[in-house]
Amino acid sequence: MLDRIALHQIDSVNVLARAHYLPLFSRLGPYSRDLLDKAAWGKPRRLFEYWAHEASLLPLDFHPLLRWRMARAERGQGTWSRVAPYAGERRHEAEALLARIATEGPLAASDVTETRSKSGWWEWSDAKHAMEWLFWSGRITALTRRTSFERVYDLPERVLPRAVVEAPTPTEADAQRELLDRSARALGIATAGDIRDYFRLKPADALPRIAELVEAGRLLPVQVKGWPQQAYLHVDAKPRRRISGQALLVPFDPLIWERSRAERLFGMRYRIEIYTPAEKRVHGYYVLPFLMDGEIVARVDLKSDRQSRRLLVQSALLEPQAPAETPERLASELSLMADWLDLEGVEVVGGGELADPLRATFG
Repeated sequence: MLDRIALHQIDSVNVLARAHYLPLFSRLGPYSRDLLDKAAWGKPRRLFEYWAHEASLLPLDFHPLLRWRMARAERGQGTWSRVAPYAGERRHEAEALLARIATEGPLAASDVTETRSKSGWWEWSDAKHAMEWLFWSGRITALTRRTSFERVYDLPERVLPRAVVEAPTPTEADAQRELLDRSARALGIATAGDIRDYFRLKPADALPRIAELVEAGRLLPVQVKGWPQQAYLHVDAKPRRRISGQALLVPFDPLIWERSRAERLFGMRYRIEIYTPAEKRVHGYYVLPFLMDGEIVARVDLKSDRQSRRLLVQSALLEPQAPAETPERLASELSLMADWLDLEGVEVVGGGELADPLRATFG
């Protein structure tokens, strides 16, 4: 599964569980989160952290494929505006911090909050932005994360397997072409915009490479009924006439994180409303679409109440033309999620068309 979807987006949102754990639950059902922790931060290490779609966990073979992005960041390109100065006029500050990590060992930004020189360096924001530039440029990498979810940084050669560090670096064009191929394989069928969004490639980098993948026979140009844009089918995609099964999808899932693609696939206008004022939210704070037999049939606003050990259903909304068995199958999936999150049950506390049927199930 790690190979199939290529990356897991990391986000600090912890309404249910950390974002990177949830796409695997959607696809595999209950699994041990310790497996992903070990792959990401244990031994033998199978994943590393870097900026891919956003902050992400990726298989190790992607490290050489993203060095062109590291090289651009090292020149101050493609980074946040507050990070870019450390590639130029403030570079000596970052180099001093890098030397400290090399000498003292792993550090987090909070470890240097009280370590200021007479010049006033190493205020927390300065240290954090310097570390982010070092991380973005590949000079340091994430060794682990603390219980607060803060990154702890170390040198790549002390974290990543030697074979990865010493792997040859492909050209920008070759790396971008491979990233786009892997994106298209993960998506199956997608537009050029969908494909380049997966690893956040800009049009100038992506469009020539997509044309080369078409020429090489890796992408097959197709038309999809109802899609105004040109679409591409990956040569390894295996279309099915019938899809059965069910899953709760999270906002950071590759299937729906590109909102326009989600709308084209499912006819569902979906937006994450975490940052929307409560009075302006349409569906809820942390809403998960419910995918059933290839269609989105419901949306539920969920929260883990860790104190009461309940999975709270804060709203449960039915989509148009949802089948009659939707409440029963959604209840089954909610129970499965509650068990996986080590919660004692499901409690329906909000409204919506599905609230009463779910309440009848869970009491």
